[in-house]
Amino acid sequence: MRVVFFGSGAFGVPSLAAIDAEHELLAVVSQPDRRAGRGSKLTPTPVSDWVLENIPRTPLYRPESINEPASIEQVRAHKADAWVVIAYGQKLSQPLLADRFAINLHASLLPRWRGAAPIHAAILAGDTITGNSVITLADRMDAGLILGQSKRTIDPALTTGELHDLLAADGPGLISQVLTDHAAGTLNAMPQDESKVTIAPKLSRNEAWLDFNDDAHQVRRRIHGLTPWPGVAVKIGTVEMRLLRVSVCDEPIQSDVQQKDAAPGTLIDAHRGIIRCGDNTTIQMIEIQPVGKKPMTWTALTNGRSIETGTAVIPKYNRP
Repeated sequence: MRVVFFGSGAFGVPSLAAIDAEHELLAVVSQPDRRAGRGSKLTPTPVSDWVLENIPRTPLYRPESINEPASIEQVRAHKADAWVVIAYGQKLSQPLLADRFAINLHASLLPRWRGAAPIHAAILAGDTITGNSVITLADRMDAGLILGQSKRTIDPALTTGELHDLLAADGPGLISQVLTDHAAGTLNAMPQDESKVTIAPKLSRNEAWLDFNDDAHQVRRRIHGLTPWPGVAVKIGTVEMRLLRVSVCDEPIQSDVQQKDAAPGTLIDAHRGIIRCGDNTTIQMIEIQPVGKKPMTWTALTNGRSIETGTAVIPKYNRP
């Protein structure tokens, strides 16, 4: 099948690689290079970077606006059987889409979690199942007809970054099935149930708050749901760090009366990295990242460093 691919983020790279291997990839459309990093160096999107590294002869378009007449003409000149859109970053206009079969891969089981941050939202909400949806493009955000879905269980230990990579790896199989069904004329397009729509808006650094008055399960979901970005930062004694991975302590913690009565946000066992949360629950720090250092275990941090039981764990940002 002849395909034009639209994408920018890393989520679409596995599907792009599979399309290139299995179909005739006519062209790739991505966002323009942007300045990033300490040196403000012009940096290509993950999709552009993959194309330039692996298939440099494939036409790669990076317009500021894909909906300008010149861009529309350039892309539509490719007589493709399908357009595949994954985390592109610009809305495709009706003049651009007219008479084209265009599909979008979205990282949720629509109609749940329409919007820019569906993976974050699924973990933050405590969902146990998520997946991918392939839909038609519509005027309203992520409101197209459902052409196919795949499901995946959310392990409580997963962070948003890890779930992102797993769902990205699930994308190629689902895209392939939809393209196969389209070629065979057997696609079954299903409308979304509007009564079940939930929204996952784009996150900002203002969302990086943590409240140890919440119970341990809520605290874990917040830490994992915001890792790697925007991240949850705390200060323990003199050490500033990000909490990357924690586990909920299901068994009662053996401690003296003073520790049992400790306020939420108290390090009640410095050796094991256990923090008191709300409702007399506790979490254990598994992986952390001190400022300016690489990720490490709590045990590695405390080797050669004295952090005492009873120390307050102070979030960098409080609940608004």
